Amino acid sequence: MQFTAAMSKNDEPTDPMEELKKNLDHAFKQGKVFFPMGSQFGPQSGATASAQQPKGDPPTEEDAEREEALKRIHEFNLKPREIRDYLDRFVIQQREAKKVISVAICDHFNHVRKCLENPNLRERDYAKQNIILLGPTGVGKTYLMRNVAKLIGVPFVKADATKFSETGYVGGDVDDLVRDLVKQANGDIELAQYGIIYIDEIDKIAQNGERGRDVSGRGVQINLLKLMEDTDVNLQSQTDLLGQMQAMMDFQQTGKARKKTINTRHILFIVSGAFDKLGDAVKKRLTTTSMGFGASRNTSEDESDDFLVKVETRDFIDYGFEPEFIGRLPVRVACQHLQPNDLLQILTSSEGSILGQYLSDFEGYDIKLDVSKEALQRVSEKAYKEKTGARGLMTVLERVFRDFKFELPSTGIKQFEVTDSTVENPSEELRVLLRENATEQRTVLSEEVTSYAQRFKEEYGFKLDFDKAAINALVDQSIDEDKTIRAICDRKFRDFHHGLTLISRNTGQSVFPITESVIKNAEKELSDWVVRSYRDQKGDDKS
Repeated sequence: MQFTAAMSKNDEPTDPMEELKKNLDHAFKQGKVFFPMGSQFGPQSGATASAQQPKGDPPTEEDAEREEALKRIHEFNLKPREIRDYLDRFVIQQREAKKVISVAICDHFNHVRKCLENPNLRERDYAKQNIILLGPTGVGKTYLMRNVAKLIGVPFVKADATKFSETGYVGGDVDDLVRDLVKQANGDIELAQYGIIYIDEIDKIAQNGERGRDVSGRGVQINLLKLMEDTDVNLQSQTDLLGQMQAMMDFQQTGKARKKTINTRHILFIVSGAFDKLGDAVKKRLTTTSMGFGASRNTSEDESDDFLVKVETRDFIDYGFEPEFIGRLPVRVACQHLQPNDLLQILTSSEGSILGQYLSDFEGYDIKLDVSKEALQRVSEKAYKEKTGARGLMTVLERVFRDFKFELPSTGIKQFEVTDSTVENPSEELRVLLRENATEQRTVLSEEVTSYAQRFKEEYGFKLDFDKAAINALVDQSIDEDKTIRAICDRKFRDFHHGLTLISRNTGQSVFPITESVIKNAEKELSDWVVRSYRDQKGDDKS
């Protein structure tokens, strides 16, 4: 199917959407458009599939989830303390942030509920409780908002502001954030209009020559502030040809045009950023006197971030934000650095702890880890030095367990203890562990030889009967070369089934003894067997 750009009599291009519709209508009539079953535009996709269902069909699981989500919004009755307590299960510390976020969330969705009960309230001016989170990386900013959205049951979209600034997105392209929200709601506009949009690294679009930002940051701010208040967003991007085709497909099959816009009045916007140097600027403002004297001592990164709690609108403007943009973010809260004890608490008591992930990884190989308190404390201390918040925990744990996860699944070791020594010197501790289990490891490797023989028989129908000397030779080679038994046997016996087939055809033999000499020179031994089988066959023919 080919689309051509039509021209009017005055050689001016016609509306591309109108031309696309004409081309599609013609293609449908000619039977030249075919969408496979289950494809993005086939009968099983999105709104098309639902439109084709008979009206009497029972509601699907997706319909039930949607109705439940809308019910929670219409009947929103959570209290700030309830939200705070829920967030405590997942995010450690950040008490002030949880308190502020909980109040803002309750205020916002209580207003949404009232508007749903009394549509006249929609016309009244209302300052949305959009939130700006400040603080270092890895302290739980994204995790907080993701869990809030999960608790309420609304769609959630996360994006980095840098993708708009660095690629020069301006104008309507920031509207993709809202379109993505609709996608997260499986195309349900009613549900999407109560969702949450979270934009990280917002500090990167501040227009400040000292930080080398280009002027596109101001354009992004201006277009974002339109979204954050109350505007209609076109759901069909002019560059989204697939979306336009889907809309036309829906119209062809249902006779109804898909709703083209979504209003952002009830969409809650949360932005966040590390805001490097902003803490220093706030400290300078607070400590400098009218006489020009001020504190000149250097402050640590933690101390600098502590001053973010005292940030004011003028500090954001000096940092490079438009007054109108920062004015759309009335709720402001600073997150604090996580201390070693906070990181320890994350490891031991937070739901979804990264430690639980590693324990589960080892359990997948039937290996149990016993992690001592001293080891957890040492991990927390090392993670703190990474200066990446909770993300530092994964950095440290990956460094500790990397070689263990590689080596132990191929051994007979089913349990080991992780101590502070393991955290300090994982390579040495692994060597000791393997050395202590060397005898058991030979047994494991011997069993792998038996497993290989079973696979060989299942695949080719011939039994390889390894004697004890052959097994010991393979085990020694596996240890010396640091290769698995399977890899060594696959290499040695790669073409064996061809030769064994010839032998079996000549002699009827199906069981083949594998000795140490076969392990040392498999090709020669196989060649001798084949030659001998032909001699035996000729001898039988003469007799």
